[in-house]
Order: sequence, then structure tokens, then C-alpha cells
Amino acid sequence: MLPIDAAAHGSRWRRRHPVDKAVLGLGLTLLAISLPPWPGAALVLVTALAVLLGPAGVPGRRLWRAYRVPLGFCVTGAAPLLVRVGGADGLVGLADGGPVRAGELLLRSSAASLGMLLFAFTTPMSDLLPRLVRAGVPAAVVDVALVTYRMSFLLLDSVRRVRDAQAARLGHTSRAAVWRSLGGLGATAFVRAFGRAARLQAGLAGRGYDGTLRVLVPEARVCVRFTAASVALLAALAVLTFVLEGRVT
Repeated sequence: MLPIDAAAHGSRWRRRHPVDKAVLGLGLTLLAISLPPWPGAALVLVTALAVLLGPAGVPGRRLWRAYRVPLGFCVTGAAPLLVRVGGADGLVGLADGGPVRAGELLLRSSAASLGMLLFAFTTPMSDLLPRLVRAGVPAAVVDVALVTYRMSFLLLDSVRRVRDAQAARLGHTSRAAVWRSLGGLGATAFVRAFGRAARLQAGLAGRGYDGTLRVLVPEARVCVRFTAASVALLAALAVLTFVLEGRVT
């Protein structure tokens, strides 16, 4: 199981309905995108970080391990705004207003990423996907997503075991050996994935599969108080943003 999935299953908000957490997490993401970068996105970033480390109870080290990947994409996306190509001053140079635009983009994207991580760290996929059918998503799409989600862990476990076996047999001692082991790893994972898929199809056919996977979903109800508090927090952030923006202006 991936660390973020393990954290979601052990979260303090594990038993809350996904709608409660979607209102807060996705609401913060929407605010980060729609509000002015300063001070709106900065307020959203601080609020999401406080909720993740506080009420949600996400360990800081685990949060950083998950956050550094999207943060790297945010930095990579903002860096090109610092330079310009062509012009009278030379082939490459600093763009006019580039640092400001890069900083705004970095604030927006990093704050939006934290909002999504708030939802991901508190909502297991096994709780979310079966409920999508009630929201109008076709059952076939949900079934494919469920099977893909569960098969991915089996495939990752197989890859890990093959890599450990290759390392035990001195398969990583040189660059040539690494490339050779990597090719064998890809071939083995491909064959095992098709084998598992064939066995899964045979098992479903033997159990009278009629086009719908029926799974047990933990009982949960939408908490009106939690949702109202989330909406109030989002509204307060929006109001505070416009108040601070007016004072700065």
C-alpha cells in the first residue's frame, strides 16, 4: 500500500463521509485557483497546511514526502516565466515582470496541491469510488477504476519482489547489469499483469459476474455541522482575502 493510502485509512477523518471532506479540500483548491494569488493563495496554503497537520492529524514527514512531488512540478512550471526568448536585448534574458508572475503561479499551484492532498490524505479510494455510482458516474467506469486501483498494489508488490530478487543475485552491480535487470523487470511485470487479469476475468465469470462489482461500503452520513463549518471557513478566507487586498492596494 502506498504511504498516502495508508495515511488515508488511518486518518482521524476516516469515518467521515467523503462529501464532508470534499467540501473542505476541493473548496480550498477552488479558492486557491480563483482568489488573487496574494494574499488569497497564501492564506489558502497556510490554512490547508494547518488543517492537515492539526485536525486531520497527518504526520509532517509523510505530508512532505507526498507534497514534494507536486511541488516540484509547480516549481518547474513557474521557472519558465522568469525568462524570455528573443527580443532586442538578446536571445535569452529575464522577462519583464517574470518573478511576479512566477511567484503568483507558484503560490496558486502549491496551495491548490495542498487542498487536493487534504482530500487524498483523509479519504481512501475504497470509500470514494463505490459512492460515485450514486453521483451519476456509470457503474462500468467505477468498476474499471476499482479493479485498476486494487490491481496496482499487486503489481507494485510484484515489481518490488522482482527487484529484491535481482539485487540478491547481483543484478545491480554494474550499469550493464542494471539495464539488463530493468529489461527483465519490465518483461516480468508485463507477463504477470496479463496473467492476473486473465485469472481475475475467469474468477468473475465463475462467480456469475453480471456487469457490476458489489462491494461493502462503510456506513457514513454527511455531517451538517462539519460541512457548515467548512463553508464558513471558505467564506471567511474569501472575505479576508478581499479585505487584505484592499488594504494593500
